[in-house]
Amino acid sequence: MNTKNRILFITGTPGVGKTTIANDLSTDLSKKYDCKLIKINELALKNDLIQGEDLEKGYKIIDIDKLCKKLNKVINSFFNENTLPKIAIVEGHLSHLCHIEYNDIDTSIDTITDFKVIVLRLNPDILQRRLISRDYSEDKIYENLEAEALAVCSVEAYEIHGKNVNEIDTTNLKMRDVLKLVEDVLFDKKEFPIGHVDFMQWVLD
Repeated sequence: MNTKNRILFITGTPGVGKTTIANDLSTDLSKKYDCKLIKINELALKNDLIQGEDLEKGYKIIDIDKLCKKLNKVINSFFNENTLPKIAIVEGHLSHLCHIEYNDIDTSIDTITDFKVIVLRLNPDILQRRLISRDYSEDKIYENLEAEALAVCSVEAYEIHGKNVNEIDTTNLKMRDVLKLVEDVLFDKKEFPIGHVDFMQWVLD
C-alpha cells in the first residue's frame, strides 16, 4: 500500500480558477484517499486572524504568521489520524506564503510526506474579464492584472518553497484538462517548473 502522505498548495492571482480546481480535485481524490480541503481564507476568517482592512484596495489584512501556525496545526492533526495515505489540499492566494513544519507529526507513523505548490496562471486579458464580472474596482482589477503579468505569486512561492513549485498556464485549457495536469503534478507524473509562463508583454503594451 502506498503510504506517502501528500500536501498540495493551489495558489494564484484571484480569478485564475483556484477554487474550482481545488473543489473538483478534492471530490475526485476523496473517492480513493483520505483527503482534506483547507480553504485558506475561510481558515483565517474562522479563527479571527484578520488584522484589519485596506479600505482603499478592498483587501482584508491577514496575520500570515498566525495563519501559518494554525494551518500547521490543522494539517498535523489530520496527518496524525490513523487512516493512510492522506492528502491535504490547501487552496488560496495566500497559501504559498505558509511554511509547513513536520515537528508535530507522529513519528511512529512510517510515512513520507510529499509537498508541492501549484501556481495557476492566466492571460491577463482573460483574467480582466473575469474580475470585471466579479465587480472588482478598477484599481483592484489593475493591481491583480499587474501581479499576474509580473508572476508575483510564482516568485513569492519560489522564494519560499524552491523547486517544489510548479506553474500551469490555464489560458487555453478547459477546467477538466487543468484538473488532469494538477493531478499529474500531485502524483509525480509531470513537472512544470516556474519560468516557462510569460505574460510580461501585457505590461509592455
